[in-house]
Amino acid sequence: MQNHTPDIKNPGFKNPGLKDYGLLIALAAIFGLSFIFTNIGVQEIPPLSVAALRLFVALLIMYPVMRVAGQKLPASGRIWIYIFLSSLFGNALPFALVSWGQVKVEAGLAAIFMAVMPLSTILLAQFMTDDERINRWKMAGVLLGFIGIVVLMGMGSLTSIGDEMLRQLAILLAAISYALNAIITRKLTSLPKYSMVAALMIAASILLVPASLLIDQPWSITFSAKSLGAVLMLAILSTAIATLLILIIIDRCGATFLSQINFMVPLFGVLFGTLLLGERLSANAYIALAIILVALALSRHGQRTSLTKLAFQRDSNGK
Repeated sequence: MQNHTPDIKNPGFKNPGLKDYGLLIALAAIFGLSFIFTNIGVQEIPPLSVAALRLFVALLIMYPVMRVAGQKLPASGRIWIYIFLSSLFGNALPFALVSWGQVKVEAGLAAIFMAVMPLSTILLAQFMTDDERINRWKMAGVLLGFIGIVVLMGMGSLTSIGDEMLRQLAILLAAISYALNAIITRKLTSLPKYSMVAALMIAASILLVPASLLIDQPWSITFSAKSLGAVLMLAILSTAIATLLILIIIDRCGATFLSQINFMVPLFGVLFGTLLLGERLSANAYIALAIILVALALSRHGQRTSLTKLAFQRDSNGK
């Protein structure tokens, strides 16, 4: 799941049409499928290697795309500090955590856990930025989202630390990592888009591939074509193609339109988990999903309220 800085009254973006909503639904479905591919891949391939291979193959795709687009990698300098930080919190760390978590956590549950990412972004933005202050609607969304997580994990899990709970917490930590990256990427918005993505894939591969080679020794792993195919689909579909779709949607309609994907990804994750993996989630999982979706709606209303207020203030100051 992705999160981006909202756009405010940008006249360059058109009103979304049927094609735009089609692209958004396609992207949400791709992200929903990523939990299925991860679930299949980690059955035979160590989680760290799943994440590393996913990033490296995506790099092999995105670097030529960047060159065909006539762009180059950013010049050496301070910008690479932010590139490595973004690749750590937006790719390497969450990919590894989700892969490790899904060794035991079902794909549908993982998708629901990841839905807390935009709620985490609200809290982080309160302390790390000057222009995104929390209001009552956002706070209500965050609190309701926390209740949803408690319902999802179950009170029994909260009173006893076990392997499954640790893996659930790993996925939650991945969601928080994505939220932190949403703040960091503001430093990269000046870069050409394909240049930025290729640089992020390079940095993330540097962070994970050596660790995978050292710890997992992947050349000694026995795995089936099914597991390898799932990881390759993660790289091609859920990383490279998904990134391209994100850039297309933002260019056409802006990041605020893209943020609606946060409502759809957990629904697709649960749907695909049921249809493709035969998962049967407990009743509290569906209750938690409903609570978290309401929490997202409240936080989105709070975001709109904040943007309207900020735009009004800017218009008033301009008079």
